[in-house]
Amino acid sequence: MAGRLEAPTGVSPLSVDPHDTDPALLRDNSEFKTYKTDKFEYPGIRVFFRQHSKASELPRVPGPLPLLVCIPGLGGSVAQFHPLLSSLVDLAPCLSFDHPGGGRSQFANSSWDAYKFENLAELYETIIEDYRDKEAGQTVVLIGHSMGSAFAAWLANKTLPHTTALADYVVGLIAICPPAGPPDESMTWWARWLLSIPGWIFNLWRAWDGMGGPQSPSVSRFVGKDAEPELRLMQYRFNKQSRTPVWRRMAYGALPLYQDGKPIGGIPTGEVWQTLEVPVFIITAEDDHVTPPHRAEKLVEAMHEQGWTPKIIDDDETEEVAIDAAAPVNASLNPRDHMPRSVNEITEADFLRRKDSPVDSTDDDAHYDPSTPLESPAGVPEQRRHPKKTVQLVKVPAPATHAVLYMPHCARVLAGLVSDFLGNRITGRLSLAWQLQYLSREGKWDVKNLAKWKSVAPVSDVIAAGGVPIFRAMKTLREADDVHTPSVFCEKWSHCIKDVIDISKDQPVYDPRGLERSGIHYHKFPTVSKVPPQPDEVEAFIKLVDSLRNAQKLRAVKEAWTKPEECVVGVHCHYGFNRTGYFVVCYLVERCGLPVKEAIEVFAKARPNGIRHSHFLDRLYVRYNLNNTSA
Repeated sequence: MAGRLEAPTGVSPLSVDPHDTDPALLRDNSEFKTYKTDKFEYPGIRVFFRQHSKASELPRVPGPLPLLVCIPGLGGSVAQFHPLLSSLVDLAPCLSFDHPGGGRSQFANSSWDAYKFENLAELYETIIEDYRDKEAGQTVVLIGHSMGSAFAAWLANKTLPHTTALADYVVGLIAICPPAGPPDESMTWWARWLLSIPGWIFNLWRAWDGMGGPQSPSVSRFVGKDAEPELRLMQYRFNKQSRTPVWRRMAYGALPLYQDGKPIGGIPTGEVWQTLEVPVFIITAEDDHVTPPHRAEKLVEAMHEQGWTPKIIDDDETEEVAIDAAAPVNASLNPRDHMPRSVNEITEADFLRRKDSPVDSTDDDAHYDPSTPLESPAGVPEQRRHPKKTVQLVKVPAPATHAVLYMPHCARVLAGLVSDFLGNRITGRLSLAWQLQYLSREGKWDVKNLAKWKSVAPVSDVIAAGGVPIFRAMKTLREADDVHTPSVFCEKWSHCIKDVIDISKDQPVYDPRGLERSGIHYHKFPTVSKVPPQPDEVEAFIKLVDSLRNAQKLRAVKEAWTKPEECVVGVHCHYGFNRTGYFVVCYLVERCGLPVKEAIEVFAKARPNGIRHSHFLDRLYVRYNLNNTSA
């Protein structure tokens, strides 16, 4: 689940100590190490690394899951990635680090040259190679925020000088609010002059700029003038944790030298981006005044002119593209018959849209591997290390700002966009849906994790909107059961559950006629487990529920129901949490007008723990908040 950055228990919300305020996920998976490059030594670098919990159970041929590397921006820290990392750790091994002197890292090396852009890039290359599984040929996806995106572009570019082979193993780059290039010559001159003033004067300016604490101009610059108090407290903490001498050195080291009007060194130019050879995903924020989105749009246009395949998603089509990219397979299709033939020829989206395949009656259909195909088309090598080079641009609408990485309203939207890109443009192995299906090694549903099934409450509390009962979430019934079999279910629930929608893929392991005999109408609406529903499935589900609710009004009179106002529609998958919750939440949002966050909470209250899989929650926020982040 994409989490928010909150102070640990017992720590004041106004605390600015990075050690005290580090979230548990980061604190429990961090260590402090000293690194030496060809030129400098950097003691006490805080490094976050978390291996994928199921790494040993997933395929390692042709290599393990890619390493996801998050690089903070100027003045930033690993803590700013906490909401995104909370989702990404479920997908792949994750690595991040604080800049020297930033976040929880020591400010031990005070040399200005140690903070030159190229010298820091060499340090980060060294750190990544320290954690990358080089013997297994592990690949890397770089994810940068602000200036961290510039470091990512540098590290991924094979035409630049490197001290390791890392660039050969980078297979994707995600740039969040990136600087599209260095400042022009005039601005660079003024920036150098301002950064060269005595430190005590610079500190006075920061103190003046920070007057008002969470309400100060220094906070509003990043989060916007109308930001909520929670976000202002976060930004205030981040600003206070950014050490002035470190910020000055990094900012100065990022400035280029101009020779004959051409920038030398510093932040990479557009040419560095244009000569990349991996899929690039650029995410901007409409109200970002630090790195305005129009600059990134110009960069994408320039990349297009250089032969890149562009995909610019605007407000009208973002939802369809982002959600459909991880749509589930139709119940009549077999995942094994249309596997991706190579990482860069067929994406997970192709796999999920496969057609005209007969049903496979075995339970092995979850064990396809998008990176190890059964066969390859003529002329396509069996394995390829790098996915196809493309550039994709998404602008998150207002009120998204430069703080989109950790804004509460945007965190899940961002996580959904990133996970879509990873699963669709890099490798299907980075789809949580695929991983969950692959790891599902049990046999037929009737014997699959029976103990877990028995531990789940059969039927939820009533799920209502505006005081009107609409649903009850259920786990699937089971014919060979003493508690949740059709006869017992009907005896207990037929007075209020008048329709049951079975959204599981397989044939039910109970006889639906047992429901019909007691006046409960059964409706099969097959979907595949572990995968969030497609938009057209959501639309069909909503229409089905509308029709059932209308029909219940007529049946109530005809059948003389005693309490028609309490009658609802029952919905079940296997356990009644993820797919069931997804459909129910969509109905509450689209038909009852609830904001998505409230709808998720309503479902969770009636069905404790609610939707459990983070990629289902991320997809809901992408669907309903990307074009309306205030929902």
